[in-house]
Amino acid sequence: MQVNDPQTVQAPRVIAFIDIGTNSIRLFVVRLNKDCSYAVMTRQKEVVRLGDREFEQGQINPEAMERGIMVAGRFVELARSFGVEEFVAVATSATREAKNRNDFLDRLRREAQLEVRVISGREEARLIYLGVTSGLYLEDRTAMVIDVGGGSTEIAIGGQKSYTYLSSLELGSIRLTNLFFPERYEKPVTREQYEKILNYARNELTPDLDQIKKHPADVYVGSSGTLINLCDIAARMFHPEDKDRIVINSGDLKKTISYLCSISLQDRRSVPGINPDRADIIIAGAAIIDTLVQEIGIRDLEITQRGLQDGLLADYLSRMDGYPLLGELSVRERSVLQAGRCFGINEFHSRTVSKLSLDLFDSSKEQKLHNLGDGERELLKFSAYLHDVGSHISFQNHHEHSCYIIRNSNLLGFSNREINIMANVARFHRKKLPRPRNSNIAGLNRKDLTIIRKLAAFLRLAESLDRGHAALIEQVRFTGITKQSADLMILAREDCQFESWGIKFESKHFERVFGRKLNDHVMISEVPAKGRNSSDLREEYRVRSLVSPDVLID
Repeated sequence: MQVNDPQTVQAPRVIAFIDIGTNSIRLFVVRLNKDCSYAVMTRQKEVVRLGDREFEQGQINPEAMERGIMVAGRFVELARSFGVEEFVAVATSATREAKNRNDFLDRLRREAQLEVRVISGREEARLIYLGVTSGLYLEDRTAMVIDVGGGSTEIAIGGQKSYTYLSSLELGSIRLTNLFFPERYEKPVTREQYEKILNYARNELTPDLDQIKKHPADVYVGSSGTLINLCDIAARMFHPEDKDRIVINSGDLKKTISYLCSISLQDRRSVPGINPDRADIIIAGAAIIDTLVQEIGIRDLEITQRGLQDGLLADYLSRMDGYPLLGELSVRERSVLQAGRCFGINEFHSRTVSKLSLDLFDSSKEQKLHNLGDGERELLKFSAYLHDVGSHISFQNHHEHSCYIIRNSNLLGFSNREINIMANVARFHRKKLPRPRNSNIAGLNRKDLTIIRKLAAFLRLAESLDRGHAALIEQVRFTGITKQSADLMILAREDCQFESWGIKFESKHFERVFGRKLNDHVMISEVPAKGRNSSDLREEYRVRSLVSPDVLID
């Protein structure tokens, strides 16, 4: 069933997004929840080579069509096993250019029970832009997104929330492989052969080049399997110590292409980092990237796993009433909120602890207890929000589970270093403070370890100030700090003996980190906050958070 007008999520709903591309068909199944979060249930990909020898004939050949219908049918069956009732399916370059596309679409409808929409090149570029930038932390920067597919190459330029340029070029790894190499070509690629591909790609790019150069970018991002493979190969060849490298520079790209051209197809299939199914088309795909890098003047290209399917989801969510995750929050806030809600955190408590942590951070900075900056402040905010996420697995040792979940939740918009810091701050919000021999902090430099210890100290105090999850503390701040001691003023709306005990317990950890004795002073507010008790506040928050998820906004 095709969805044209998404509405407010009243109950959990499972949706399948299917991308019928020139090289492969992809399935992406997600569950949309009532609290404006979603959970990825599966991602699948099958190589079908729908565009194999199509672009010279103008038709999808019978064998490729059979493969496409068979895989699409299997994906529909798989999606339904997850409870999917709604499908959003699109087809790209190979289908939109085929003279027999109506036959293909009709057979998909009848045999695979799948209604497919053929999208234009510009619409494909728009969706790719949405998919990539919805997981990219740009702030005020401009990004150029490049996606090299089997039949076309999409270029999109824009900022965090809107694009300024979209283009689709008839340049693709399968298209150019079919054009420049005979079927089953297995020999190394000569310099002359490679130069012919470059010249062709350059001629195709020329009409768009002036417009592209009118939209300068601060960062260049590449998606698609070709770029992912090239980055993996280059990382293993030239940066074996950097296992998580997601950037390829122009120099490494040149050397990687030169090496791949120098060996036979059989040898290319066994190159570390390559997908063997892509070995026969990677040279043509690499030539397209090489041309763009040379003509646009790209030095470094960041690689992302996100693409068209993520754009389909982002586009779907943006049209839903009451589903504000996309427009109102930054990529980082949205990603953290999504993770917290997926694992069922107590948002009332998490927001309370996050606010108290920032109160402690800000007031202690005013008193010159530390010189950490806005970046560390933001990491503390997110760590505090997710500190109890491990309780989804088990309350026992939940701090360790929180560390694991934060590290492995694919939080968008963060570097690996930032994720590592947040995971460890959550890890050490209870029990023992980090020590050099602890396996979690192995490999961290001294500066990052110091940051973790300080942020964890603030989080531990904030957690203690909401031990009962009742938000009894209205305000907390450091009022005076000397070389020997730190005075902490706590304003409570009612008796908070339980929270006071927690502060007493954490004072020794504070002293160990900052070298100062902690003196806490509790004051009881004469008038509870606007006459409301903690249960009133909790209910007010529960209702408001479902309407406007500002739980991460200071």
